[in-house]
Amino acid sequence: MPIYEYQCTACGDVEEVLQKFSDKPLKKCRYCSGKVQKLISNSSFHLKGTGWYVTDYANKSKKPSPPSKSTEKTTTNQPDKSKKTTDKTPK
Repeated sequence: MPIYEYQCTACGDVEEVLQKFSDKPLKKCRYCSGKVQKLISNSSFHLKGTGWYVTDYANKSKKPSPPSKSTEKTTTNQPDKSKKTTDKTPK
């Protein structure tokens, strides 16, 4: 839930109020019953849970897995030298 700031126009008191988005804004000061207006302030929020901090991933060391047989073979576009080719071009 966000925290909103309200300032009383009569006494000048500034109050922070924890409200839901669906809650109606305050209209009266709780000290002098004067009219209050919502202030625009810097918003802040906290990301909670795993995965939001750099340190969450820094300590996890993964060992590289050994290459599988299918990745050991490298295919190239060069002709196979073990096969003999015959030149069938006319001379």
